[in-house]
Amino acid sequence: MEILELNVEQLYTHLIQLGVAFILPLLTAWDRETKTRSAGLRTFPLVSMAACSFTILAMSMFPDPGAQSKIIAGIVTGIGFIGGGAILKDKSNVSGTSTAAAIWSTGAVGIATGLWRLEIAIALSVMTFVTFKLAGKVKEGVGIDD
Repeated sequence: MEILELNVEQLYTHLIQLGVAFILPLLTAWDRETKTRSAGLRTFPLVSMAACSFTILAMSMFPDPGAQSKIIAGIVTGIGFIGGGAILKDKSNVSGTSTAAAIWSTGAVGIATGLWRLEIAIALSVMTFVTFKLAGKVKEGVGIDD
């Protein structure tokens, strides 16, 4: 196998997967960015694309489902660690938990995209965005500060 040997068909396939993983979290990323949260337009697509890439690698390099599931479990753990960085505690106030959950959700979008489960990736992206929009309206309506 040559170092620069490239399967162009695989390249196109993976570019499509990574493009989808980039696009799907953009609505949530925009919502978080406009609300000046700690994560936004750069973080969410990067998390999704990285999760997608690791999933593609797991599926293509390891034929054993046990090995594949271990890599996916590692992705989930790693994204949880990143999301944990978005959570801030100040005396009795805790903030950033919704952003952390959205980062975790975005990782799942990337994993689903890497597995070509686009129906899950699309549904989860839409539901995450709708949750922020609807819950935000409900919180405003009852007077809860964000």
